[in-house]
Amino acid sequence: MNNSLEKINVPTMAQYAAEGKRPEILFWVGCAGSFDDRSKKITRAFVRLLNQANIAFAVLGTEESCTGDPAKRAGNEFIFQMQAMINIKTLNGYGITKIVTACPHGFNTLKNEYPELGGHFEVVHHTQLLRSLVEEGRLKIDAGKFKGKRITFHDPCYLGRGNREYDAPRNLLQKLEVELIEMKRSKSTGFCCGAGGAQFFKESEPGDKEINVDRVEEAIAIQPEIIATGCPYCTNMLTDGLKTKNKEDEVQVMDIAEMIANAADL
Repeated sequence: MNNSLEKINVPTMAQYAAEGKRPEILFWVGCAGSFDDRSKKITRAFVRLLNQANIAFAVLGTEESCTGDPAKRAGNEFIFQMQAMINIKTLNGYGITKIVTACPHGFNTLKNEYPELGGHFEVVHHTQLLRSLVEEGRLKIDAGKFKGKRITFHDPCYLGRGNREYDAPRNLLQKLEVELIEMKRSKSTGFCCGAGGAQFFKESEPGDKEINVDRVEEAIAIQPEIIATGCPYCTNMLTDGLKTKNKEDEVQVMDIAEMIANAADL
């Protein structure tokens, strides 16, 4: 994949508004995708794919704030509503109707919890959008790079069990002609990476084993070459779990967007 930042075109909503235009879709980058170094790689891969597919998109840039998901999961409804109302005012001010995000936490919050506060948007996860782009022929991929590789998919909680989206990421993996192997706990019986419910931001509670280590052990048992996922928090948690087991040199953790971008030779 070409990591040259100079070739990435990322327009802002303010730029679109200044020209009296409106993009086809708003890309909600999210906190992890904006500030976490590992997650930034996912953001860049997805942006390259949007540009490759000639999608007219924009980001809010400095006008984007946290969705409020961590505060809500930690029990602070007041902070959540404050964050949400600020974002809704910004989004409505620009007349945004469709949003895509690479973070299931943001996806769930924007889709299911903003409406009761006045934020009514069509919200899609990046795997759903990528599947549509591939099926419509707007995005061309070469299966050769991943063809035949043993790959398992870890279902992010807020994408899978939270919103019942199990097919989009797996459909994309099938397009790559991988050998898709499922973990014992997958789809509707999937298991958390350990980051959900604001757990990512707090110290571990007493117990016998870290949740991400438990999940990684389950993945290692089926001997995948790559653990694929569709969430920046899952990517970090699973990577840390592999390091705990000294398996980071044997097994990769990749977001679906990174895999598609590699297959598209971007």
